[in-house]
Amino acid sequence: MTQSKQLNFAWQGRELITQWKQAQEILDAKGRNVFTELFDYVAPQEGPLNGAIISIKDLFQVEGYKTQAGSVFINKQPALQDAAAVALLRKAGASFLGHTNMTELAYSGLGLNPHYGTPDNPINPGRITGGSTSGGAASVALGAADAALGTDTGGSLRIPAAFCGLTGFKPSQQTVSREGCLPLSDALDSVGPIAKTVEECERLWHILSGASGTKNGADLSQLTFVVPSNFGMNDLDALVEQGFNEKLACLEAAGIVVERRFIAALESYKTLPVWQFSAFECQAFYSKAYDLATANIDPRVASRIVRANTIKYEVFQQTQAARHAFIQQMAEDEPNTVFLLPTVAVVAPKLSDLEQDSEYDRLNVLCLRNTSLANVLNGCSLSLPFCFQQEPMGLMLTACNGMDQALLDLAKQWQPIVNG
Repeated sequence: MTQSKQLNFAWQGRELITQWKQAQEILDAKGRNVFTELFDYVAPQEGPLNGAIISIKDLFQVEGYKTQAGSVFINKQPALQDAAAVALLRKAGASFLGHTNMTELAYSGLGLNPHYGTPDNPINPGRITGGSTSGGAASVALGAADAALGTDTGGSLRIPAAFCGLTGFKPSQQTVSREGCLPLSDALDSVGPIAKTVEECERLWHILSGASGTKNGADLSQLTFVVPSNFGMNDLDALVEQGFNEKLACLEAAGIVVERRFIAALESYKTLPVWQFSAFECQAFYSKAYDLATANIDPRVASRIVRANTIKYEVFQQTQAARHAFIQQMAEDEPNTVFLLPTVAVVAPKLSDLEQDSEYDRLNVLCLRNTSLANVLNGCSLSLPFCFQQEPMGLMLTACNGMDQALLDLAKQWQPIVNG
C-alpha cells in the first residue's frame, strides 16, 4: 500500500513567497535559457501541493500565457484556460513558475533549442540536460522548482531526469489527460512529472490521474525482473555499463532475483520504424495551420518532420498494426515483467559534441533508444537516479500498460538500494 499520504514533502509548511523569491534569485544567477517565459506570482488555492513550485513545459496551456512549444512560428494567443493537467495541479494548490524551454515541438531527446538557447546541465556545466523536457529538468536540478510537468514521446521525461540526477516518470498514456497540450505524436505522447524522488513523482501522478493510491497493478511478489539480452545493452558508454552492472549487483545483494534472457517480442520491436509516428503525426497536426516548408523551424527539427513526405498512409497504417501486434505479444508473453535497462546508453554529451549534424543524429538515436520502448509498448516507465564515478545516470524500470502503481511501489522499495 502506498505511503505517499503520510509522507512529508519538501514543499509542506514552507513560506511560499520567500521560496518564490529564492527561485527567482536562482534563475537570475544560474537559470539562463531554462524558461521561455516566467509567470507572475499568484496566491495558490488550498490543497496538498500548497507550497510546491512547479515548472510547466511550453506545450501546456496556462491561462493568460502563450503556448509556443519552444518555437517562434506558432502564433498563439494567450490561453483562455489551463490545460487539463495544469488545472488539476492548480486545484491541488501548486504555484507555477513559468513555461520551460524545450526542444522545438518536443522533437528530439537532446534538448537543444536555437531560438531560446539551450539550458546548461546544472550538475555538469557544458553538458546537455537532455530533452525534450530540458528546461523542466534544469529547473528542478537547480532547485528553482520542486517538480516539472512535462511530456514523454520517446523518453523526454526520463532522459533529462537521468542526465540531471532526478526521477522521471512516464505513466501509461491514458492515465493523464493530454487536453490542452500540444502534441508531437498522438500515438506515443504521455504526460508526467520530473521530481527529485519517487514519492514526489507518485504524489503528482495521483493528482494528475485521480488514482487513489491503492494497488491497481500486479502483486509485487508476482513481478519478474529481466534485463533483456537482445535489446538495450549494446553500444553503452563504459561508465554507463559499469554503473548499471554495479546497481544490479546491489539489487541482487539485497535478495532481488534479476534474470538475463532473450525476449522474443523485442525482435519484432527492433524492426518497427518507430520514427514514423512522430514524423507523420507531427506534420499532420501542425500543417493544418502553418506552412511548415516556409516556417522558421529549427533545421534539425524540420528535417525530421519532412521525412513524413516519404511515408504513404497505407504504410503508416501497417506500422500502426505492427505496433499493436507487438503490444499484444508483450502482454501475453511478459504480463508481470519489469524490464531493467540503463535509462540512456551514454552519459550526458557535451554541447560541443553536437555541433555536427551527423553526431547530433547519432547521439539523438542512441539517447532515445532504450526509453522509446515504453512509449511504443504503451507502458509505464520510471528512471531512478544514481551517480557512478560522479556521473549522473539512471536505472530504468519499464512495465506494461496499467502497472503504474506497482512500478511506483517497486521504485520506492528500490530507491534506497540504488541510491546507496
